[in-house]
Amino acid sequence: MKNRLAEHLSDALLLLIDRHLHKLFSIIFSMNILKNNHVLLASGLIVVAGLSRLAPHPGNFTAVGAMAIFAGNVLPKRWSFVLPILALWLSDLLLNNIIYREYYPTFSLIPSTLLVTYLPMLLVWGMSNLTLKTAKPSSIMATSLLGSVLFFLVSNFFVWAGASHVYSPNFSGLMVCYTAGLPFLLNQIAGDLFFCGLLFGMYSFAQNRLQLAKV
Repeated sequence: MKNRLAEHLSDALLLLIDRHLHKLFSIIFSMNILKNNHVLLASGLIVVAGLSRLAPHPGNFTAVGAMAIFAGNVLPKRWSFVLPILALWLSDLLLNNIIYREYYPTFSLIPSTLLVTYLPMLLVWGMSNLTLKTAKPSSIMATSLLGSVLFFLVSNFFVWAGASHVYSPNFSGLMVCYTAGLPFLLNQIAGDLFFCGLLFGMYSFAQNRLQLAKV
């Protein structure tokens, strides 16, 4: 039962991403976007943050949650969630087919972690749109912490739902799964705080330099 639910949610997530891809590409390649320095700057930072997953790092110490929070705050709302998804997908494409290719006998185009990584990322993006109204350090920190907890709860729920051979299909099994994931939550919190600070800090610094260059 829970495996069928996971499959339906995975299909729905793929359909949602597909429907918005053409919107993103049409906006990126329009002249208005190409003339908009802050959008290009933020987009570049998100792509680089996504590719940082290719470097060795502790488990869950990544920019995944930070990309969603940053994009939701600085990019146009109507498509801001698509760019972090694309950056995450690109890094998965490289990880699965180059770095970890011995674990994938055939070319891996669609990651197997849609519900464990991509859906929680979308939920963090949605949460940040509700909670992060201004890019103040205290607000960014609070949103980052909330995002880490949200990501942990959703991600580990689907780990439990898809691993009936490891965890019993009941509340007790779910609690065991959450308990096993607690060490990764600490890394998640540290990674989100670090990369949020890095993304927002570099964006603010570069914006100030661009404004000074125009004076």
